[in-house]
Amino acid sequence: MNPAVELQNVWFAYDNHLAVEDVSLTIEQGEFVGLIGPNGSGKTTLLRLILGLERPDRGTVRLFGESARSFEDGERIGHVSQHATDRGAAMPVTVREVVSMGRFARVGRGRMREADHQVVDEALATVDLTELSDRRLDRLSGGQRQRAYIARALASEADLLALDEPTVGVDATSRDEFYSLLSRLHHDGLTILLIEHDIEVITRHVDTVACINRELHYHGDSVSFLESEALSEAYGESHGIIHHDHP
Repeated sequence: MNPAVELQNVWFAYDNHLAVEDVSLTIEQGEFVGLIGPNGSGKTTLLRLILGLERPDRGTVRLFGESARSFEDGERIGHVSQHATDRGAAMPVTVREVVSMGRFARVGRGRMREADHQVVDEALATVDLTELSDRRLDRLSGGQRQRAYIARALASEADLLALDEPTVGVDATSRDEFYSLLSRLHHDGLTILLIEHDIEVITRHVDTVACINRELHYHGDSVSFLESEALSEAYGESHGIIHHDHP
């Protein structure tokens, strides 16, 4: 079985600014990986390279064994971009309509059939939005909009869910519910790549941590990460873990 993501000696620069330096990283299918690093460390750039939205200056990026540059099975990737919930606040569409968009890659030019509507219903139920399916997206809370976008990815029957700091601006209760949802999806076999700014939160929930600051400083389990020198190498000696009171 091919890895979900495979990067080999990847370099990327914006003009003269080096953003990613010689990164090699493999994400196996079924893994839950947290990608962390300080602001400006190249996390979002690395995600864009993985998704094929940017091309590396050097090195290779593969999705499920195929080059990210020519990967055509876009429905296998569910992407929730940074600040997606903010943009959703102005969208005059219903939750069901948003989630149904996830079927378009599968349906193509054809009309959705009963089986497609059933997939949408299942996705809504998975994220606990069935009762809100006819409500407009701009009338939901940030946490609810967040779940709607994840349901859209589920409706496409994605194999990889890529999330870029999806908990920014979401309250602590919604964040806990969000991580509970991700844990269930991971348990069901979904591969998840999550960029998160809160180190303490992410190390409690993911299987594997990848820590970058242009270059990869660590890739392994979260317990060993906290015991390693990678945190101070990537963030600086003064950085510490902030422990939260909520479980």
